[in-house]
Amino acid sequence: MAGRINDEDVKAVRDAVPIDAVVSEYLQLRNAGGGNLKGLCPFHDEKSPSFQVSPSKGFFHCFGCQEGGDTLTFVMKIDHLSFSEAVERLAAQAGITLRYEEGGYNPAHQRGERIRLVEAHRIAADWYMEQLASSPEADTGRAFLADRGFDQAAAQHFSVGYSPQGWDHLTRFLRGKGFSDKELVLSGLSQEGRRGPIDRFRGRLMWPIRDIGGEVVGFGARKLYESDNGPKYLNTPETAIYKKSHVLYGIDLAKKDIAKSSRAVVVEGYTDVMACHLAGVTTAIATCGTAFGGDHIKILRRLLMDNGSARVIFTFDGDAAGQKAALRAFEDDQKFAAETYIAIAPDGMDPCDLRLAKGDDAVADLAEPRTPLFEFALRHIVGRYDLDTPAGRAAALDEAAPVVARIKNSGAQHEVAVQLAGMLGILDTQFVVKRVAQLARWTRDRGGKGPAPDDRQQRGRGGGGPQQYDSAPDRPSPRGPALNLRNPVFATERELLKLALQRPELVSPAFDAYGLDEFTAPVYAAVRQAVLDAGGAESGVPDSQDYLVRVREAAPDDTVRAMVTELAVEAIMLHRGVKEVDENYAGAQLVTVRRRAVERRIREITGRLTRVASQGDPAELASVQNELWVLQQYDQALREHGAAAL
Repeated sequence: MAGRINDEDVKAVRDAVPIDAVVSEYLQLRNAGGGNLKGLCPFHDEKSPSFQVSPSKGFFHCFGCQEGGDTLTFVMKIDHLSFSEAVERLAAQAGITLRYEEGGYNPAHQRGERIRLVEAHRIAADWYMEQLASSPEADTGRAFLADRGFDQAAAQHFSVGYSPQGWDHLTRFLRGKGFSDKELVLSGLSQEGRRGPIDRFRGRLMWPIRDIGGEVVGFGARKLYESDNGPKYLNTPETAIYKKSHVLYGIDLAKKDIAKSSRAVVVEGYTDVMACHLAGVTTAIATCGTAFGGDHIKILRRLLMDNGSARVIFTFDGDAAGQKAALRAFEDDQKFAAETYIAIAPDGMDPCDLRLAKGDDAVADLAEPRTPLFEFALRHIVGRYDLDTPAGRAAALDEAAPVVARIKNSGAQHEVAVQLAGMLGILDTQFVVKRVAQLARWTRDRGGKGPAPDDRQQRGRGGGGPQQYDSAPDRPSPRGPALNLRNPVFATERELLKLALQRPELVSPAFDAYGLDEFTAPVYAAVRQAVLDAGGAESGVPDSQDYLVRVREAAPDDTVRAMVTELAVEAIMLHRGVKEVDENYAGAQLVTVRRRAVERRIREITGRLTRVASQGDPAELASVQNELWVLQQYDQALREHGAAAL
């Protein structure tokens, strides 16, 4: 077993890798105010961004699904890593050598399985590239690329490689690097042969497939020789690190430009991605041996941020298979907030052939959105019916009207409904318009039960009027009574806890003297206890990030842990007339929470005084009266002198 990673090294890794730099590798972040950033949560589907990152605190929190934590937590959740694997990955990025308390420095065999499989793929990718660049046998591969307009520099830019035709060249090489036969088979780089593992890929051009974080997780391999009886393209099988429906070829190269331009171009093959990027269309990506589907959409939506100007352009071959792929993509159209388009090159050429035949400008022109995907789908539908007969026109309308009703923009929806009437040859245009509008209303309203999750986007963007739902992040209630933040008691307690977590220097040392009973919401009292167990707010003054980690670790369960990250990331709410978070503002929150606790105690003592007076015990009566007088004097001092009286 691997030894326990030294605590100082774990802290060094947390401090060395900014959380916003890590998160932005997976989704687009934009300013959320108060020094925070926001984006679409990668852990659940949502229409408006409720995922927030606080670079200064080193924390993230989703106000929709309650996932939260620090940089290590994010990497663990997003890539399904163990704690040690996440530390090892970030340490490698930061150039930090880890120490293991039970096993010295980080030997290869101690690393987690996923880290090992990723490392094997990284080494294999470099080795394949070296074979393509220098092996005489790879002449066939180099000629294949040259025939398609790709020189050595292009091959290196996309890390294209070559797998030799022998049975076990790569397998033997990776064994020499310390990988076991079991690891090689689990990685998909090798497969079981009659006498042990052999190379899975032999005599093929190799395209490394990287995840959105840039790690090589698989390969796409193109057949080069007639003697190869395998398929034209052979991909890595499903493994612990490679799921073909969860990856997009070229996403590592395209993600920044996709986020910057709010545009993505979806092509069909590896060479098409290369052709597009070399022609200046640096937002091109492709699926890896599977149809474009819902999981691919999730990846793109995090980068596109669902803004109204986002565009996704699908390029498909003009043949029957390409049309089928386009219609399949249209089935998932409503999962996008972006507008979707289709582009088909002249003579049905793909981007790679188009670049060869007509140059880079033709490829760049192809990627400009022209035909909306819904229009393509409509023409395909209408073309299948006999429009010379009333029955044919009616059947075509039945199938086409729901397509028009799904158009996000209400103005465009009306215009396309009029066009549909013309396409069908229906003279009563208003009949078609009303039919579409009726279907659109039904889609939005779902029988009066309110919009379904996929329809909320339509209502906000194109349903004819303002949004009918709250765009603020939903906050599910923790265990215990629901937190109503309109309740000023809960609201002030929340602000004080946020100050204790985010700005401990402003509330220390006074906050550490507050009892659990001064927080009336059970989950807030639990957070207060976690702060106490972590050493108190004053201990967070020297190093706020390490303090927040300790508070999270001290939380008794996931509910309290989620509340800690939520309060650590949520913006501090300034009252009207207050311009900044300072000692005066913090003092006001401290006083308000304390005064409410004192007032509750005064009410309790007053009730007790009434009971004691009726019982006629002079000694107890005097004791209770004295306690009440002391509390009243303290309340008056707080009212007159504020934080100075704490």
